[in-house]
Formats: sequence, structure tokens, C-alpha cells
Amino acid sequence: MTANDDVLAAVGPRLRALRRERGTTLAGLSELTGISVSTLSRLESGRRRATLELLLPLAQAYRVPLDELVGAPATGDPRIYARPVKHRSGQTIIPLSRQATGLQAFKMIIPAGPPKKPDPQTHEGYEWLYVLTGRLRIVLGEHDLILPAGEAAEFDTRVPHWFGSAAGDAVEILTIFGPQGERMHVRARPHRGQSSP
Repeated sequence: MTANDDVLAAVGPRLRALRRERGTTLAGLSELTGISVSTLSRLESGRRRATLELLLPLAQAYRVPLDELVGAPATGDPRIYARPVKHRSGQTIIPLSRQATGLQAFKMIIPAGPPKKPDPQTHEGYEWLYVLTGRLRIVLGEHDLILPAGEAAEFDTRVPHWFGSAAGDAVEILTIFGPQGERMHVRARPHRGQSSP
């Protein structure tokens, strides 16, 4: 058996684990990719050899790089070629990790400008953030906190939350986001006179 055979043999269990992790059924995945349920089942069980024509739509459906989907060996280049994403709010988000699942790291730049009105949102997950420069205002549930450079916070993203510039100056933060239940074990100190969340 060649090294390529070993990589291909591991694709089926990886596909099954990824589908279960995402809570997707074979039927749902079939609708999304156009690949029949029987073909998907055979791929996962190893009775069907993975081909590029089958793996590409699966990588797109799971939003993971093809290399990650097949567990290809590392190429030796440790650099991450980040593609900044400009959010409609004006924030720039720069991915700092390769994986599209599990813990993900980002650098976020909030541009200078008039302070914005908080619009708290909720979603599944857990977030840890660290202020690199500037002063970050974070609204978390009923708490309204100011974090200067060097402070960190962590929170369950199911709690309504919003963050932006505290004084209208640019703010840079590092953030790590993970699925619900994953924590960083770092707590923010409350700003003078404020209670901690």
C-alpha cells in the first residue's frame, strides 16, 4: 500500500466524522452536494474510492480546504496566507488559522470613527478576545465594559453581545472563536466601578 492509498483510506472515516460533527444527515448532504445518498454512504464506509469530482463538492459543502478534507500531509510551509474580509460595519477581519472547524483565530480591526450604537447579537459558540491597541467597548448582556489594550475577555456567544471602539479611535483585537463549550480559561477584569459579567 502506498502513502497515497493510506491517505485515501482515511478519507471515509474523516468524512463520516465531519458529517456527524456538523449534525448533517446523508440525505441533507446529498441535497446540498448533488451526490447520491448511496454514493455518500459508500464513500464514508470506504467501499467507494474518493475522487476529485466527489471531494470538491463535499469540501465546498463543509467549507473546508480540500487538503483538510483528505488529511493531506503538510507541505512544510508554515505561513498562513490570510485574506482580509471587510465587514459591512467597516471592520476588517483577518483569519489567522487554517482550519475551518474547531477553534479559529482572527485579528479584527475596528476603524476610527464616531462611536456606534450597540446592536447586540447572539449565535452558537464561545469567544475569547484580547485588546492589542485602543479601547474596546463590549456590551455583554446587561454589562457595558471598557477594555484597554492588554485586557482580555471570554464569553458564551449565546449571551447578547456587541463590541466596538470606546472612544472613536481605531481598535485592534485578537479573537479566538470555538464551538460551544470550548473555553480559554482567561477572565476579564472589570473596569473601575463595574461588575464583571
